[in-house]
Amino acid sequence: MAQVKSGFVLWFTGLSGSGKTTLSLEIEKRLKNIGIPYVQRLDGDVVRKELTRDLGFSKADRDENIRRVGFVAKLLSDNGIPTLCAFISPYKDVRNEIRQKCSNFIEIFVYCPLKTLIERDPKGLYKKALDGEIKGFTGIDDPYEPPENPEITIDTSVESVDDEVEKIISYITKKDLLEM
Repeated sequence: MAQVKSGFVLWFTGLSGSGKTTLSLEIEKRLKNIGIPYVQRLDGDVVRKELTRDLGFSKADRDENIRRVGFVAKLLSDNGIPTLCAFISPYKDVRNEIRQKCSNFIEIFVYCPLKTLIERDPKGLYKKALDGEIKGFTGIDDPYEPPENPEITIDTSVESVDDEVEKIISYITKKDLLEM
């Protein structure tokens, strides 16, 4: 049975449709399957409905959204709970601000080429953004600032979910945050 040695924050960042939610769900399942009873997953779509529904999508509101999530992640992690945060979080400065506040912060860049994301487009958002129906869409007409030095980079256009999960579990084990 595995054991958490210290709380940590896995921060999944990447464009819409890159696989952040899928990957965080699989990590959550894996951790629970190996005996970690308490894992908290914070996801952009869910948090926007519950915790930050008062915010829009301006840069200031996006920053505030991430600050609130970062605060919750810090509280959970400080209490020994592995916390998985899946958010586009497009701006480096706010991600770095959260990194400074959270101990054991692990930034995971969930990369996928824009061309592939447009082809996948499970929610039809890229089509709407490209057709001008959605304004300020990250990666189309609003910037996404990729991490400069993420602890882990995942390329969902070439790696399998199982390989990605193994890469992340191996990393947190080597960092002595998880004992197998």
